[in-house]
Amino acid sequence: MDDLRKLGPLQPLAGIWEGDDGLDVSFHHDVGAIAETRYRERITLNPFGPVDNGTQCLYGLDYRMAAWRGDETDPFHTEIGYWLWDAAAGQVLRCFMVPRGTVVIAGGTAAPGDERFRMVAEVGSETYGILSNQYLAERARTVRYECTVAVAGDTWSYDETTVVDLPETSGPMDHTDRNTLHRVDA
Repeated sequence: MDDLRKLGPLQPLAGIWEGDDGLDVSFHHDVGAIAETRYRERITLNPFGPVDNGTQCLYGLDYRMAAWRGDETDPFHTEIGYWLWDAAAGQVLRCFMVPRGTVVIAGGTAAPGDERFRMVAEVGSETYGILSNQYLAERARTVRYECTVAVAGDTWSYDETTVVDLPETSGPMDHTDRNTLHRVDA
Protein backbone atom coordinates (compact mmCIF):
# COMPACT_ATOMS: atom_id res chain seq x y z
CA MET A 1 0.00 0.00 0.00
CA ASP A 2 1.54 3.28 -1.13
CA ASP A 3 -0.33 5.86 0.93
CA LEU A 4 -0.70 4.95 4.61
CA ARG A 5 -2.85 8.08 5.18
CA LYS A 6 -5.73 6.08 3.68
CA LEU A 7 -5.71 4.06 6.94
CA GLY A 8 -7.13 7.07 8.82
CA PRO A 9 -6.72 6.64 12.60
CA LEU A 10 -5.15 3.19 12.03
CA GLN A 11 -2.15 4.67 10.19
CA PRO A 12 0.14 4.89 13.25
CA LEU A 13 -0.54 1.21 14.11
CA ALA A 14 1.06 -0.21 10.95
CA GLY A 15 4.16 -2.21 11.89
CA ILE A 16 5.42 -4.72 14.42
CA TRP A 17 4.86 -4.10 18.12
CA GLU A 18 5.85 -5.70 21.41
CA GLY A 19 4.82 -5.09 25.00
CA ASP A 20 5.66 -6.83 28.26
CA ASP A 21 3.33 -4.96 30.64
CA GLY A 22 0.20 -6.95 29.81
CA LEU A 23 -2.33 -7.69 32.53
CA ASP A 24 -5.17 -10.18 32.07
CA VAL A 25 -7.83 -10.40 34.79
CA SER A 26 -10.12 -13.38 34.26
CA PHE A 27 -11.66 -16.45 35.84
CA HIS A 28 -9.03 -19.16 36.36
CA HIS A 29 -10.56 -22.63 36.40
CA ASP A 30 -7.46 -24.14 38.04
CA VAL A 31 -7.97 -22.00 41.18
CA GLY A 32 -11.75 -21.53 40.91
CA ALA A 33 -11.52 -17.74 41.21
CA ILE A 34 -10.83 -14.51 39.36
CA ALA A 35 -7.06 -13.96 39.16
CA GLU A 36 -4.42 -11.92 37.34
CA THR A 37 -2.01 -13.08 34.65
CA ARG A 38 0.94 -10.95 33.55
CA TYR A 39 1.87 -11.38 29.90
CA ARG A 40 4.04 -10.15 27.04
CA GLU A 41 2.84 -9.97 23.47
CA ARG A 42 3.82 -9.36 19.88
CA ILE A 43 1.46 -7.85 17.32
CA THR A 44 2.03 -7.54 13.58
CA LEU A 45 -0.20 -5.12 11.64
CA ASN A 46 0.38 -5.11 7.86
CA PRO A 47 -1.40 -2.50 5.70
CA PHE A 48 -3.60 -3.45 2.74
CA GLY A 49 -6.33 -2.00 0.57
CA PRO A 50 -8.44 -0.88 -0.97
CA VAL A 51 -11.20 -3.43 -0.44
CA ASP A 52 -14.35 -2.35 -2.28
CA ASN A 53 -17.84 -3.49 -1.23
CA GLY A 54 -20.00 -1.77 -3.84
CA THR A 55 -19.62 1.92 -2.95
CA GLN A 56 -17.91 1.17 0.38
CA CYS A 57 -14.12 1.41 0.32
CA LEU A 58 -12.08 -0.06 3.20
CA TYR A 59 -8.39 0.16 4.04
CA GLY A 60 -6.96 -1.98 6.75
CA LEU A 61 -4.32 -3.83 8.69
CA ASP A 62 -3.89 -7.60 8.53
CA TYR A 63 -3.55 -8.53 12.20
CA ARG A 64 -1.68 -11.30 14.04
CA MET A 65 -1.14 -11.38 17.80
CA ALA A 66 0.41 -13.80 20.29
CA ALA A 67 0.75 -13.53 24.09
CA TRP A 68 3.01 -15.43 26.49
CA ARG A 69 3.23 -15.75 30.27
CA GLY A 70 6.76 -15.16 31.60
CA ASP A 71 9.36 -17.05 29.62
CA GLU A 72 6.97 -19.55 27.98
CA THR A 73 7.85 -20.54 24.42
CA ASP A 74 4.27 -21.41 23.38
CA PRO A 75 1.69 -18.60 23.51
CA PHE A 76 -1.29 -19.03 25.82
CA HIS A 77 -3.40 -16.76 23.58
CA THR A 78 -3.41 -15.85 19.88
CA GLU A 79 -5.64 -13.82 17.59
CA ILE A 80 -5.88 -13.27 13.84
CA GLY A 81 -7.99 -10.80 11.94
CA TYR A 82 -8.25 -7.30 10.54
CA TRP A 83 -8.42 -3.71 11.72
CA LEU A 84 -10.42 -1.72 9.12
CA TRP A 85 -11.09 1.93 8.32
CA ASP A 86 -14.22 3.10 6.50
CA ALA A 87 -13.48 6.77 5.82
CA ALA A 88 -16.87 7.59 4.25
CA ALA A 89 -18.77 6.29 7.30
CA GLY A 90 -16.18 7.44 9.87
CA GLN A 91 -16.02 3.91 11.27
CA VAL A 92 -13.08 1.93 12.66
CA LEU A 93 -13.54 -1.84 12.94
CA ARG A 94 -11.70 -4.76 14.48
CA CYS A 95 -12.61 -8.21 13.17
CA PHE A 96 -10.82 -11.11 14.85
CA MET A 97 -10.98 -14.75 15.80
CA VAL A 98 -9.47 -16.59 18.75
CA PRO A 99 -8.69 -20.31 18.50
CA ARG A 100 -11.16 -21.12 21.28
CA GLY A 101 -13.88 -20.62 18.67
CA THR A 102 -15.02 -17.03 19.17
CA VAL A 103 -15.36 -14.41 16.44
CA VAL A 104 -15.80 -10.69 17.15
CA ILE A 105 -16.60 -7.78 14.84
CA ALA A 106 -16.37 -4.60 16.89
CA GLY A 107 -16.75 -1.06 15.62
CA GLY A 108 -17.00 2.57 16.54
CA THR A 109 -16.89 6.14 15.29
CA ALA A 110 -13.53 7.81 14.58
CA ALA A 111 -11.91 10.53 12.51
CA PRO A 112 -8.69 10.28 10.46
CA GLY A 113 -6.38 11.97 12.98
CA ASP A 114 -7.86 10.50 16.16
CA GLU A 115 -5.28 9.24 18.64
CA ARG A 116 -7.95 7.57 20.76
CA PHE A 117 -10.94 5.52 19.66
CA ARG A 118 -13.32 2.90 21.03
CA MET A 119 -14.87 -0.18 19.43
CA VAL A 120 -17.78 -2.20 20.82
CA ALA A 121 -19.56 -5.48 19.97
CA GLU A 122 -22.69 -7.03 21.51
CA VAL A 123 -23.95 -10.61 21.24
CA GLY A 124 -26.98 -10.69 18.97
CA SER A 125 -26.04 -7.60 16.96
CA GLU A 126 -26.11 -8.09 13.21
CA THR A 127 -23.50 -5.37 12.64
CA TYR A 128 -20.98 -5.28 15.47
CA GLY A 129 -21.48 -8.68 17.06
CA ILE A 130 -20.04 -11.81 18.68
CA LEU A 131 -20.29 -15.49 17.73
CA SER A 132 -19.07 -18.50 19.72
CA ASN A 133 -18.88 -22.22 19.18
CA GLN A 134 -21.56 -24.37 20.82
CA TYR A 135 -19.45 -25.34 23.85
CA LEU A 136 -18.58 -21.73 24.71
CA ALA A 137 -22.14 -20.54 24.05
CA GLU A 138 -23.32 -22.99 26.74
CA ARG A 139 -20.48 -22.60 29.29
CA ALA A 140 -18.66 -19.28 28.78
CA ARG A 141 -20.82 -17.05 26.62
CA THR A 142 -19.26 -13.76 25.54
CA VAL A 143 -22.02 -11.13 25.65
CA ARG A 144 -20.11 -7.86 25.16
CA TYR A 145 -16.69 -6.71 24.01
CA GLU A 146 -15.23 -3.21 24.30
CA CYS A 147 -11.75 -1.99 23.35
CA THR A 148 -10.28 1.49 23.76
CA VAL A 149 -7.07 2.28 21.85
CA ALA A 150 -4.75 5.22 22.60
CA VAL A 151 -1.84 6.06 20.27
CA ALA A 152 1.18 8.17 21.30
CA GLY A 153 4.09 8.25 18.82
CA ASP A 154 5.92 4.92 18.79
CA THR A 155 3.70 3.42 21.48
CA TRP A 156 0.06 2.52 21.70
CA SER A 157 -2.05 0.95 24.38
CA TYR A 158 -5.33 -0.85 24.61
CA ASP A 159 -7.76 -1.48 27.42
CA GLU A 160 -10.38 -4.09 26.64
CA THR A 161 -13.24 -5.68 28.52
CA THR A 162 -14.88 -8.91 27.44
CA VAL A 163 -18.05 -9.60 29.41
CA VAL A 164 -18.39 -13.37 29.83
CA ASP A 165 -21.39 -15.19 31.32
CA LEU A 166 -19.93 -18.02 33.41
CA PRO A 167 -21.78 -20.48 35.67
CA GLU A 168 -18.80 -20.35 38.07
CA THR A 169 -19.29 -16.62 38.66
CA SER A 170 -23.11 -16.82 38.84
CA GLY A 171 -23.52 -14.52 35.88
CA PRO A 172 -21.61 -12.05 33.72
CA MET A 173 -18.10 -11.02 34.74
CA ASP A 174 -15.61 -8.57 33.25
CA HIS A 175 -12.58 -10.27 31.74
CA THR A 176 -10.10 -7.42 31.18
CA ASP A 177 -6.85 -7.14 29.25
CA ARG A 178 -4.54 -4.18 28.84
CA ASN A 179 -1.04 -3.54 27.58
CA THR A 180 1.23 -0.85 26.18
CA LEU A 181 3.08 -1.78 23.00
CA HIS A 182 6.27 -0.34 21.56
CA ARG A 183 7.26 -0.26 17.90
CA VAL A 184 10.01 -2.74 17.02
CA ASP A 185 9.75 -2.41 13.21
CA ALA A 186 7.84 -0.17 10.83
